[in-house]
Amino acid sequence: MATILDGKAHADRMLETVRQGVEVRLAKGLRAPGLAVVLVGEDPASQVYVRNKSAACAKVGITSIEHRLPADTAQADLDALIDRLNADSGVDGILVQLPLPQGLDSKRALHRISPAKDVDGFHPVNQGLLLEGLPGLRPCTPSACMSLLAHHGVELKGIRAVVLGRSEIVGKPMALMLLEQHATVTIAHSRTKDLAGICREADLLVAAVGRPGLVEGSWIKPGAVVVDVGINRVEDEILGGRIFAQEPKKLDTLRTKGGVLCGDVRYGEAMAVASAVTPVPGGVGPLTIAGLLTNALAAANREV
Repeated sequence: MATILDGKAHADRMLETVRQGVEVRLAKGLRAPGLAVVLVGEDPASQVYVRNKSAACAKVGITSIEHRLPADTAQADLDALIDRLNADSGVDGILVQLPLPQGLDSKRALHRISPAKDVDGFHPVNQGLLLEGLPGLRPCTPSACMSLLAHHGVELKGIRAVVLGRSEIVGKPMALMLLEQHATVTIAHSRTKDLAGICREADLLVAAVGRPGLVEGSWIKPGAVVVDVGINRVEDEILGGRIFAQEPKKLDTLRTKGGVLCGDVRYGEAMAVASAVTPVPGGVGPLTIAGLLTNALAAANREV
């Protein structure tokens, strides 16, 4: 049976480090870091994320500044708000919550944020710094995953790592961070030939494609470490019957409640073959906000 890599517990450790860092600033007579969140429209998942982010800020002493705009906000008005936040000395980090409503250009908004305040780590300047191995604000989810692996003593030097997914948010930066730690990295995706065979070569498999239960137990090398970044809601009982064959409790939840959360990896199957696995929920999910607030503190401290 594999070890469970508890993301919630590690997120709590990361947030405690941030809280202590804020206290150090206050003891020096400096203000608390300020994190501005821009939420456009009424997307339910975004509302939950922003609420959770605000609660986490309160716990660690970071000032949370929310800007809620209607779904019909014009691009020029969003641009103007970002410009004001860039110029505001009390704002250290800016987060534009995605997805944006139809008609707004996400990349235009993200690229308008000052790289020094880009706590998501999505700006091309910060992505470029990562590519060159230089200090900068790095994407929250992969950087927090790296922290989780380090905490659990996962040796990365010389291992074969496979990153399943090629997004700018997780897949590509995760691959670069693993390369930085001297892993040999393959990026796989939906068009990769013999995808199962490539995954079976991995000592470390990172799944970040957003397809429920894609990775079967037979895709996993015995003893591999599996990091499941995906979070999906399954409502189809036929699909659930396939991917939860070794998770009867999840299958029962699906049948009784009409839906259940799962990752990109078939967790029950992975637990039988891997050496360590992140669960869903409770694995990578809680790490993202912890990574965001870590970046907010870092952005504030860079101005000291």
